[in-house]
Amino acid sequence: MQRLASLREEVGSWKELADRVADAKALLSLAVAEKDEAIAADIAREVEAIEAELRHLEFHLLLSGEHDKDNAILAIHAGAGGTDAQDWTEMLLRMYLRWAENRGYRTKVLDSSPGEEAGLKSVTVSVEGEYAYGYLKAERGVHRLVRLSPFDAAHRRHTSFALVEVMPDIGEEIEVEIDPNDLRIETFRSSGPGGQHMQKTSSAVRITHLPTGITATCQNERSQFQNRRTAMRILRARLFDLELKKREEERARLKGEHVEAGWGNQIRSYVLHPYQMVKDHRTGYETPLAEAVLDGDLDGFIEAYLRWRMGR
Repeated sequence: MQRLASLREEVGSWKELADRVADAKALLSLAVAEKDEAIAADIAREVEAIEAELRHLEFHLLLSGEHDKDNAILAIHAGAGGTDAQDWTEMLLRMYLRWAENRGYRTKVLDSSPGEEAGLKSVTVSVEGEYAYGYLKAERGVHRLVRLSPFDAAHRRHTSFALVEVMPDIGEEIEVEIDPNDLRIETFRSSGPGGQHMQKTSSAVRITHLPTGITATCQNERSQFQNRRTAMRILRARLFDLELKKREEERARLKGEHVEAGWGNQIRSYVLHPYQMVKDHRTGYETPLAEAVLDGDLDGFIEAYLRWRMGR
């Protein structure tokens, strides 16, 4: 029923636009017949409005994937670069939280692992809002930062990496078969903030799916039951995302495309020294406004990716 309502709303928007075009054409015929400049001016404004709505609807056609309307689970992992990479992970977390806030999305940190000196080793966040997954899937991959390191006494230029994962938060919507015998469930004390109760009891939960080696951890909820439930939610999303990737790779193989997965191929570079530039290596889209991007201005990159992906 939700799918039906969504499709009716989408079709209704296109029908409404078609009706506006028909009305404008009829009004144009009247303006030409009566040589009425006032009506012609009204038509010109309506045409501009129709064109703007058309661009909006065309863009949403780029978000027509099966799960594009779903909420998302975003995970960021520090890569090569030591403390700088862990600090970079925290910078990326802030960037995505600001982007989500600007779009009116709700976010919640599900799990985080602090770095030894600064930043984060890894963090997992839920992002709730319409098309959250459709937009954020553009961010999957390795992100590279070049800057003068604040952790280097000589203040030299360092390069660091972080891996961004994005999965559709399927919740209970889709059944993912998980054999309980395939799970290893461990409990441990929380290492993050949360008061004495969380740090003195083994409330944190780590679940490992033995056949795939995929793990999911949660330590930010107050009780072991809540952490276990959230960890299972993350695990379901990871397993479902793995299946989606397998399908995409099989489609790419049948089309004859070369698919490379894993580290070593950054999707985007953020250069803060000796000049400022953020460039997406897939689409070629770039901007010198690096600080604005790190403050959550990602829409240009996301739109460029969606259009590039549609045109491949």
